[in-house]
Amino acid sequence: MIFKKLNNYFLAFIVFIYIPMVIAGAFFYAPSIKGLGQTGKIIIFHVPCSWITVLAFLISAVSSGIILYRLSKNNPGVLNLDVWAAGSAQIGFLFAVLATVTGSIWAKKIWHSYWNWDPRETSIFILLLIYAAYFALRSAITNQRDKIRISAVYSIMAFITVPFFIFIIPRLYDSLHPNPIINESREINMNRQLQTVFFASLFGFSIFFGYLLKLKIKIGLLMNKKELLLEDEDE
Repeated sequence: MIFKKLNNYFLAFIVFIYIPMVIAGAFFYAPSIKGLGQTGKIIIFHVPCSWITVLAFLISAVSSGIILYRLSKNNPGVLNLDVWAAGSAQIGFLFAVLATVTGSIWAKKIWHSYWNWDPRETSIFILLLIYAAYFALRSAITNQRDKIRISAVYSIMAFITVPFFIFIIPRLYDSLHPNPIINESREINMNRQLQTVFFASLFGFSIFFGYLLKLKIKIGLLMNKKELLLEDEDE
């Protein structure tokens, strides 16, 4: 009980105090980025959104891999793992949208257009379509066991594309997209103040993701229990 209360207090601190402090730090403490001005500060939010996107899709793929392994061994527990896979994918999709929106805001200020079909913009757009198809697939399959198995296979295949669309393909083509974090010498291209706010934001977003995933899984498990109770009543 004590640990549960401490955990709730910690999450409340992160959501209601820590993250607002990071936002305030981005506006009033972090300096402007050389060559990008005040607009460049959007990396404080844009990069953590991209990081959470990759992390969430990874958790979904790992959960899906465990699902397929358990199905091959006829082991129970895949229903709860499916909640992990689907819930994490949903949160990843949300943060992918946020990364796209924050990137578009930056593009409007720098390139005078919200969308330019830059390699990075194009790759994130395709990634969004891939995971939108994942949710459409889940909605189209009525049989629960088939839904879990086919969704797991698709989730793993979808994640294989993530490194290519996020890290590899944008670097294969000429892009106007800057990299204000790492310079050509592979060194961090931020002063101490900007580093402090940036990594504080990265930490806060990561904890917030954990909080959202915990809530999503809790809701999913409760819905599964409700469905099982309804099935028992029908019988």
